[in-house]
Amino acid sequence: MPVDLSTFAWTREPAHCVVADDGSLEVTTRPHTDLWQRTYYHFRNDTAPVLQTETEERFFSFTVHCDFSGARRRFDQCGVVMYLDAENWLKASVEYEDGVIAHLGSVVTNGGWSDWATTEVGSDVHEMWYRLSRREDDYRIECSRDGRRFSQMRVCHLAAGAGRVRFGVYAASPEESSFTARFDGLELGLCAWAAHDGQAPDEDCLP
Repeated sequence: MPVDLSTFAWTREPAHCVVADDGSLEVTTRPHTDLWQRTYYHFRNDTAPVLQTETEERFFSFTVHCDFSGARRRFDQCGVVMYLDAENWLKASVEYEDGVIAHLGSVVTNGGWSDWATTEVGSDVHEMWYRLSRREDDYRIECSRDGRRFSQMRVCHLAAGAGRVRFGVYAASPEESSFTARFDGLELGLCAWAAHDGQAPDEDCLP
């Protein structure tokens, strides 16, 4: 079902935000905003605007369509996010690189260390759907070009993600840049990530 944006709150506010009558959202970034912790680059950035709602529901899927056609500068990005605190979060987005390529990827940060799983896509990619699914403290991120057929980007675990969590959308411009991202099609529903039906868990892993 469509989400009620009145239940969402900013962790950090953007330069500008407009909520339309149809439930779509436009977010304008500030320069030098990003989410990253330590790994490889050694810097720590915790400045991106994040709009989220909260839940204790242990099984759900959150879907959103992102339009980032306004991205023009390296690393401009927007997408889905689950931001628990500065050192525990995950995000998925397309990052603008240059006039040839962009990077479709996801970052998972546990205990203050980020990783980045990424693949190159063409710079002509200006829209993407994301679906974030939760099964207790494990999560799956998927993407889609048409909002119907989703492909798995990654399965991950959040050590701090077992109880009440916050999730939503974000946009960022890590360099001297600003652009307006558009989000629509925000929906929250039953978990679309089916329970595993293959190898049984080890006995010492059972509750």
